[in-house]
Amino acid sequence: MPLTEAGIYAAALRLIDEDGVEALTMRKLATELDANPMSLYHHVPNKEAVLRGVTRMVGAQFRTVTLEDAPWQERIRLLATDFRTLAHRHPKLMAYSFSHQPDFIQPDDPFWTALTAIVAAAGVPRSKAPEIAALIAAVVVGVLAAELNGALRQWSTLKPHGPEADEDGAADAHPGSTSAAPEGPDQDHMFRLVMDTLITGLESRLAGDPDGRGADL
Repeated sequence: MPLTEAGIYAAALRLIDEDGVEALTMRKLATELDANPMSLYHHVPNKEAVLRGVTRMVGAQFRTVTLEDAPWQERIRLLATDFRTLAHRHPKLMAYSFSHQPDFIQPDDPFWTALTAIVAAAGVPRSKAPEIAALIAAVVVGVLAAELNGALRQWSTLKPHGPEADEDGAADAHPGSTSAAPEGPDQDHMFRLVMDTLITGLESRLAGDPDGRGADL
């Protein structure tokens, strides 16, 4: 079967899902495709181009349920949840993209298109919509990155430090304590909490601008 860019990206995604971005090489990719390594360079110049192509391919596959008549709050929750599902479907690729590819979201990506439409439906003026959408995307991506690399679970088990914490019974166990280490959080619950916080904040900003001009955004 002739080599194509789409075929190269699909094979690269399989390798990344299995072993991670760091393990991907052009030679391994050629082996996966049963091709001569040099033949790949007729389609992609290097590994970085492959990663960008794979990220774009996955981003273009993003789908969310359309709820045009639903309140914007419900629509944005569903959009973020579906984006989270995509991130967990390809965690190794998405963790890399979140950290190393600041341009992985493009203007024509389905996620960005849907997000800006929802922000406009919430009542944010057109001139402010990209800014507000960017902030929402940054928070969602940041939380997902912390989920995927384990930081969120680790941070959420940290206990307050100091005498005030002792008074509340929330300080670290005393030396020699046999208490079990705290379990990690329910990350589904934490993601819902993030979205509730974002939505409440935007509602508050919009409510502070009764004329609908977005002066307080």
